[in-house]
Amino acid sequence: MERQQMIQGLAALLGDSSNHPLPDFAGVKAARWRHLPLGGRLEGVARVDLPEMDELLGIEDSKAALDLNTRQFVAGFPANDALLWGGRGTGKSSLVKALLRRYADRGLRVVEIDPDGILDLPEILAALQAADPQQAYYFVLFCDDLSFGADDPGYKALKSLLDGGVEARPDNVLLYATSNRRHLMPRHFADNEEYHRHGEEIIPGETAEEKISLSERFGLWLGFYPFEQAMYLDICIIHLQRLGVRTPQAEWREEALRWALQRGSRSGRVARQFARHWAGSRA
Repeated sequence: MERQQMIQGLAALLGDSSNHPLPDFAGVKAARWRHLPLGGRLEGVARVDLPEMDELLGIEDSKAALDLNTRQFVAGFPANDALLWGGRGTGKSSLVKALLRRYADRGLRVVEIDPDGILDLPEILAALQAADPQQAYYFVLFCDDLSFGADDPGYKALKSLLDGGVEARPDNVLLYATSNRRHLMPRHFADNEEYHRHGEEIIPGETAEEKISLSERFGLWLGFYPFEQAMYLDICIIHLQRLGVRTPQAEWREEALRWALQRGSRSGRVARQFARHWAGSRA
């Protein structure tokens, strides 16, 4: 008996999900795919970070575009996979979670997968089909901070999911990914040597074409950029006001700029962190 229990425990650690219950998506809004050495399993997330859409400041165009795409999706209309790329702390991940808050009542569910789980995409789709055989929900596979090395095996697995695989993807599954890299893969100076000229046209080489081809399979590209100084300070004001601080800007402006300089970024995340620091230190 003890031996059987040991075997079952070891199998669970290595990725045998046969005895692991699937999430009940009527009761949970999000799940994560836990990648394990011999497979993986789908686990419900009881407590989900769901920011308000109005808390995401300075990214109005991207908010509107992804909101429209998601609204189409949960209405049963065609929609696109989305790549959200740009600097750190600019609201990419928070936007996806805010959309879950907005559309969870219409059947939207988010399944978080880490880059290691990209190789498990067929198993993830099978688990979702088993958990939702009636296709009552709309699933966004959410991969945060996605990027690939030159020989990363997940690269081809993702290309197959997005476009080109033999197995058709269910209509109720989309992929939203965030990345600091526009094309998801590193660009090297040597890639430029492959470009050649044909008349007035510049033709990229095979290496550059291969690197661009993955990101082009996302139907929606959204760029997120660091804020200019004036925008950063305006967002600091809004976050301070939400914390009940009405101090004149002249009293905290220089410290807010130093705060951003120390972190090497002017972003919504940095502005929110400064506001919390300022409000808390003067409470």
